Amino acid sequence: MARVIVKVGTSSLTGEQGQVNTAMVARLCQQVEAARHHGHQVVVVTSGAVSAGVAALGLEQRPADMPTLQALAALGQPRLMETWIHSLADHGLVGAQVLMVPHDFVNRRQYLHARQTLVRLLELGCVPVVNENDAVANDEIRFGDNDRLAALVAHLVSADVLLLLTDLDGLFTADPRRDPAAELIAHVPADDPILGVVAGGTGSSRGSGGMASKLTAARIASWSGVRAVIARAEREAVVAEAIAAAPDVGTTFEANDRRLPARKLWIAFASAPAGHLVVDDGARVALVERGTSLLPAGVVDVVGQFDEGDTLDVTGRDGVVFARGMAAADAHVLRRTAGRRTSDLPADVAHEAIHRDDLVVLP
Repeated sequence: MARVIVKVGTSSLTGEQGQVNTAMVARLCQQVEAARHHGHQVVVVTSGAVSAGVAALGLEQRPADMPTLQALAALGQPRLMETWIHSLADHGLVGAQVLMVPHDFVNRRQYLHARQTLVRLLELGCVPVVNENDAVANDEIRFGDNDRLAALVAHLVSADVLLLLTDLDGLFTADPRRDPAAELIAHVPADDPILGVVAGGTGSSRGSGGMASKLTAARIASWSGVRAVIARAEREAVVAEAIAAAPDVGTTFEANDRRLPARKLWIAFASAPAGHLVVDDGARVALVERGTSLLPAGVVDVVGQFDEGDTLDVTGRDGVVFARGMAAADAHVLRRTAGRRTSDLPADVAHEAIHRDDLVVLP
């Protein structure tokens, strides 16, 4: 038995006017039913709430301001979910809505609650249908796409396979819509440098993802010990082929032996840095080779305005980012303590710039 996360994006799920593509939902639900028949557990991660809201109001284009996007998400989410629930029921399955926010992955208690809920739904024979809670999460729509959410959910429930469905056959050497010589990359080993490459941006005007976000999701999955597949949503039996690891299903990313905790995955991949710290060579060696905390003594420059708990990039003097972490103090405090030895710091300030529990060394 495999535990599978199936993510379908807005471009595959909605029409040009934002309306939900009920035929696509029905086709995927039929495949979910087939997977369940063979003993597999399936979680669906769906996009399309904002687009469905645009269609409901008959708007000519997707707005860009946050309050309107959140309002449209609130309008479109029940319409999107209604389509999923009814289509799953047509195939003898019980769907369950689960809305998530970044806090569910950063806070340990919330993480465990979310895991408990999703796992119990699977044990009860339900199909969880997950989406970001765009209507209330003030940075959720801006942050991104459901590709990363799907990868974090894969980590959350210890999935075996993450299937990212798109309107392309997989990852290509170039954009096949612009370059006829582009070739499909069928297999990507763990730790392949391609996982660090920035691919093309948003694939359509209706969605917020794109191949770059899918590469990030594949990297999160790999670091979670989960095999990831990027494949065309309209491909017949794509879910079954992804589970069976069919060689021609799309692009398959092998799982890495390295498995990061969810908190560190969030820090590494799913949060936007508010600034960065420049460190000396000694601090860099201590972080990379010994896994220590970053102390103020090793900080040579503080860039940006940020608060305690914000995500920061860490660079050497060469400007190359080699780590990422959560600030143990705000920018003002770190500027005041940068370069000072721990014994010289006041008792009322943080003695770490970034604690090792909140720091990830990037490959």
